[in-house]
Amino acid sequence: MINEIKDDAQQRMEKSVEALKNNLAKIRTGRAHPSLLDGIQVEYYGANTPLKQLANVVAEDSRTLAITVFDKELAPKVEKAIMMSDLGLNPMSAGTVIRVPLPPLTEERRRDLVKIVRAEAEQGRVAVRNIRRDANADVKALLKEKEISEDEDRRAQEDIQKLTDAAIKNMDEVLAGKEKELMEV
Repeated sequence: MINEIKDDAQQRMEKSVEALKNNLAKIRTGRAHPSLLDGIQVEYYGANTPLKQLANVVAEDSRTLAITVFDKELAPKVEKAIMMSDLGLNPMSAGTVIRVPLPPLTEERRRDLVKIVRAEAEQGRVAVRNIRRDANADVKALLKEKEISEDEDRRAQEDIQKLTDAAIKNMDEVLAGKEKELMEV
């Protein structure tokens, strides 16, 4: 029973770390990366569809993304969706290929992005702590129902704390890597 609680907590913490990695991948650094456009939705036959299902996105060079739209009728909609996104990008259309030049980041913008990255990491840490709280509550419930002893309760809580520390350490490493990437000129 305790092992199931610990395994569940560990899986949920790993998912939180992965979610943080995915969220940070969407935050723009100085380099062009196709994942930058992952969050963009384009209206296609009345439904919002992810851009990567409608086009091929590649990094042409370190400052330019090239989007090859599968259906050339969609090119203006894709262009509009990129302009309307909160990424601050200005696409240029050349037939079926849309080029998105990425402006260089200013020092001020880099600092703003670091603040955003730190806020994302803090949200991840809060999620991990909530998972720890839930797991500890489950263990306490077992103790209250006298299904486990106090020693088992204490050991289980120590193990859950070790899982929490490991997950937060992973998040801090991911955060440090992203901060370093953002501050490189």
